[in-house]
Amino acid sequence: MLKAKGLLHENFFLLMTDHIFDQSILVNLKHERLTDGEVILAVDYNLKTKRLADGNDVTKALVKDNRISDIGKNIMRYNAHDTGIFLCSPALFSAIEESFHNGDSSLSGGIRVLARKGKAKAFDIKDHYWIDVDDEKTFKRAENRLLATLKKTTDGPISRYLNRPLSTRITRHLIRTSITPSYVSFFSFILATLGAFFFLLGGYSSLVIGALLAHVLSVIDGCDGEIARLKFQVTEFGGWFDAVLDRYADACAPRGCTRDEGRPLGADLQE
Repeated sequence: MLKAKGLLHENFFLLMTDHIFDQSILVNLKHERLTDGEVILAVDYNLKTKRLADGNDVTKALVKDNRISDIGKNIMRYNAHDTGIFLCSPALFSAIEESFHNGDSSLSGGIRVLARKGKAKAFDIKDHYWIDVDDEKTFKRAENRLLATLKKTTDGPISRYLNRPLSTRITRHLIRTSITPSYVSFFSFILATLGAFFFLLGGYSSLVIGALLAHVLSVIDGCDGEIARLKFQVTEFGGWFDAVLDRYADACAPRGCTRDEGRPLGADLQE
């Protein structure tokens, strides 16, 4: 922190690099009023209902009248968890230096200095999520929480209970590669044309293969948007490209279900 002292002369955000959190926390905190010499810490009051925080490792805070009166990992009295999200004034630098001269070189020590002066405020994150990623266990927990954010309120029953659980499992592995959302969109279009081709062939086995490809397509089609959101690759072109390919894919299915001379798919089976 002190390395940045000569570079920051106005209010700034301070974030822990190993913390994952709902971006709305930062958006809402940005609109908080910060007076000279103050620091605002985003805190979580949901000590019992939140299961993402490690109670043995989390930094704790005692808040009274929206002001922090004590903070630290080992304090006995507390009513909130420190989320590691701060809106700071440059006064934090001198507070850390003061704490350092008193034998405490921690960030919490600097916040305690400001707390004694009534300059450490608390901001309630309410029901938004955050997690400190320290080990493999919390890494998996954070990964699962991020994947859970991919669910949409517009998802129907099939998407909610079948497609989305499958697509997020695939996305979990794809985000570790260099594959872009547009590649996934194009691959799902290829699956659509293959499915239409098998429908066009007719016959029971081709019908089954075409149906399977159609369902695989519906699962894969959700992966491009999931990757885009997780890797912050949402672009106007990507949305347009996906929409165009989806419309062509939609046209492939009914065309594939129609045989020559207007004979519908399955006519050979009926004969």
